[in-house]
Amino acid sequence: MSLVKRRADYSPSAATSTGADHADAGDSGAIALDARVPAEMAGLRLDQAAARLFQNYSRSRLQDWIKQNLVTVDGRSARARDPVWEGERISIVAATSNSDAADAAQDIALSVLFEDADLLVVDKPAGLVVHPGNGNPDGTLLNALLHHQADLSALPRAGIVHRLDKDTSGLLVVAKTLTAQTSLVRQLQARTVQRDYLAIVVGSPRTDGQIEAPVGRHPVLRTRMAVVASGRPAITHYRKLRGSNSWSLLHCKLETGRTHQIRVHLTSIGHPLVGDPVYLTKTSARALPIAAQQFPRQALHATRLALIHPGTGMQMSWDSALPADMRGLLDILEADAAGR
Repeated sequence: MSLVKRRADYSPSAATSTGADHADAGDSGAIALDARVPAEMAGLRLDQAAARLFQNYSRSRLQDWIKQNLVTVDGRSARARDPVWEGERISIVAATSNSDAADAAQDIALSVLFEDADLLVVDKPAGLVVHPGNGNPDGTLLNALLHHQADLSALPRAGIVHRLDKDTSGLLVVAKTLTAQTSLVRQLQARTVQRDYLAIVVGSPRTDGQIEAPVGRHPVLRTRMAVVASGRPAITHYRKLRGSNSWSLLHCKLETGRTHQIRVHLTSIGHPLVGDPVYLTKTSARALPIAAQQFPRQALHATRLALIHPGTGMQMSWDSALPADMRGLLDILEADAAGR
């Protein structure tokens, strides 16, 4: 199932811009949008026309508003699949508040690398869950964000637009306005956000390359992800920075952002992450020195993030060095390789 392409183009994609909104919108907690259907959109589905008319909002968000009967066509409710016609007025009145407002603000330390009126970039430590879920009702990055800035409760998931696994460290961007959040979601969908990782893996890939294989829920072990035919398309680029026959430090670049993507993709080509509690088997771990076998988390760090600033349109980037625990792991592995 796993398709490996050797040494594909390794440069980040060029960023694209989105069109202007055709209606007034604000970030004060209430949204009022209004536009007439032009001739060239006659016959389109309501959700398709709305996505073109109100480009500051993602299609999935517009579809949610349609399901909630917050979108009208000439004053009447309509379904996403209903056609619209020239001259009809599409109106949306919606609130940006959501269930995140019920989450508690908690005084949890944040390492903030950048902040302005639109964005917040944090360097997440290993062990911090991004947002509440089963088994983690609080003590998350989301709770910390609500303490950092209370009005983030007006945004879906407090402005969080992408995730890192609990035990993956590194860079994560948060939107501070609805417009910024929609822009970042669109950039992620267009695959123009550059997300680079450093990974320490078992074994040594023969060449640099690209893994293009769909990732989805494991058909039997439902708490795991796997390369499966029914999964969502996923692409990971990788190149070896250094290592030995038993381990490698890899630079990985994501084109897509599926759950556990790097962990699953590298496992699928026989190079699971050191310390991975889910995908590293005891048999594979035996190739490592004893001290490295005891590393307590997957050795994965989000080291670089680059995107188009939603407010200024400027290209911006941030870098995060390997954390102390991964540097210590490399010291162990390199000492073992040198016979020390």
